[in-house]
Amino acid sequence: MACRFLLTPLESPHDKLLNQPGDDVPFVADLSLWTSVVLFVASAAAITFAGTKLSGVADKLAVRTGMGEVVAGALFVGAATSLPGAITSMTTGAQGAAGLAIGNALGGLTAQTAFIAVADIFYRRANLEHAAASAVGLAQGVLLMALLAMPLIAAAEPPVTAWGIHPVSILVPVSYGFGLWLLSRIQDDPMWKPVQTDETREEISEPEIGADAASDRSLWIRFLLYAGITAASGYVIGAASIGIVETTALSETAMGTIFAAIANSLPELVTAIAAVRIGAVSLAVGDVIGGNAFEVMFLSAADMFYDGSIYAAMTEQDRSTGLIAMLMTAVLLLGMIRRQKSGPGNIGFESAIVLLLYAGSVVLIFL
Repeated sequence: MACRFLLTPLESPHDKLLNQPGDDVPFVADLSLWTSVVLFVASAAAITFAGTKLSGVADKLAVRTGMGEVVAGALFVGAATSLPGAITSMTTGAQGAAGLAIGNALGGLTAQTAFIAVADIFYRRANLEHAAASAVGLAQGVLLMALLAMPLIAAAEPPVTAWGIHPVSILVPVSYGFGLWLLSRIQDDPMWKPVQTDETREEISEPEIGADAASDRSLWIRFLLYAGITAASGYVIGAASIGIVETTALSETAMGTIFAAIANSLPELVTAIAAVRIGAVSLAVGDVIGGNAFEVMFLSAADMFYDGSIYAAMTEQDRSTGLIAMLMTAVLLLGMIRRQKSGPGNIGFESAIVLLLYAGSVVLIFL
């Protein structure tokens, strides 16, 4: 295995993009600012529509496999709704726009975690973390924090690559696969369970819940159709983001962490709110936290297309966003363990703190 150590000073991600303008991206070089904005907004709308439909189809397919809500949310729904973000990070990384690729992944983590708090507002019976507490949900959050720690460690160490890929980019998906195996074992044979209360909602995993008369073939056709729409929209989001960065003073980090991340994460918000409205609280939490695990793997995917180690291109802002995402996840886990029935605004203390942390992360980007 031939490894190369890049010990020379690296260009900043923004400098790298300026040295490699959007001429390599189809139709980006000739885009005006307003055209880029219109394409961005239209793609965000397409992602919201198709991504929400996609998550519903994925949920039905997951239910027919016999999986529980949390694992289904982590694997099927999380992967489905994360598809546009993955495409955005890969395409922008391939174009040398590391700030966009990294910001889209890490910003998606903070935005989607905040979406759990937003969903909590719509769940009026009790605090969402109280109702959705489960051993699998807690394990899922711990797995997310472990996965996120790997890129942050890689960013702090010398940029080692083998055949152009950082070892962490292989370790993260392998660890995620092992984590899914652990989640299934925990769900099948939990060693402890949360205390049942009047507000606790059991997982909805019976075949008739969320299923319809559609055949498996019909579901897979719809799945592929919606997946194609979200994938294409994710590509356009990345291309339009590059166009906006090149025609404004907005940095790659801000564009990726805030705007692209939110646009690609809108299906998770719609799905989480819809899930809590029908009482599928575990699915709402599993969808978001499971989607967050895929956000971490966006970095691995982007690294495979980026020239060099994408972790070496992480800025201080990127590392702060990643650490805030870990802090937000830790607060959610504490809330699931404490299980406060109600708090300020009929949401738990953890939801209030998570919203404040997200607002703080946005402010830090611009400061």
